[in-house]
Amino acid sequence: MSINLSIFLIILGCAIVTFIPRVIPFIFVRNIDLPDVVSKWLSFIPICIFTGLIISSFIIEDGPFLSINWSILFAIIPTLIIALWTKSLSVTVLVGIICMASIRYFF
Repeated sequence: MSINLSIFLIILGCAIVTFIPRVIPFIFVRNIDLPDVVSKWLSFIPICIFTGLIISSFIIEDGPFLSINWSILFAIIPTLIIALWTKSLSVTVLVGIICMASIRYFF
């Protein structure tokens, strides 16, 4: 497989454009002491994003109504139990991947 220079430059440009907004805020905030209110507010952002991703993956539009994707919900339940029990991100992600892979393989 040969790599065309223009395709390589496009991929490199996309990587830079994706990398910059993720790194620049950390560079600026690293040396600043944020007020406690801002720190507390920022602590909820990962939970909100995670909840939004989870909800949008198992609630689907079925015409004018909403429906539940049961296969995804059956993978979420054991993953949530393991997350609450272990409080370990790596174990939770591993269990979630195994649950979803098993459901997709068998059903």
